[in-house]
Amino acid sequence: MTPLLASFLRIAPGEKFVTWWALFCGVCLGVAFLVAGWRAVRGPSLADRIVALDLLGFLTVSLAGLIAIVSGRAEMLGVGLAGALVLFLGTVAFAVHLERRGRP
Repeated sequence: MTPLLASFLRIAPGEKFVTWWALFCGVCLGVAFLVAGWRAVRGPSLADRIVALDLLGFLTVSLAGLIAIVSGRAEMLGVGLAGALVLFLGTVAFAVHLERRGRP
């Protein structure tokens, strides 16, 4: 691990950075980011693209949670919670917009 990354994550020099479960979760999140990014770019409809962008946001919140667990930084959980609330409100607003758009 680079010293810059270790200082950012506040990891002690002798402490093991990645356990196998954290590495597995990171790889799964990376694959999910790629698939959701592909859907956001190539989505056949606007609704597909918005859902993919919403998923990318929630994957980012999941990544913040994983970083909080691995590094022990509790403030990352607050960042994730605030992001999840904003994303939820955005999803509800988009659903209301689609509901109203269908009416004459």
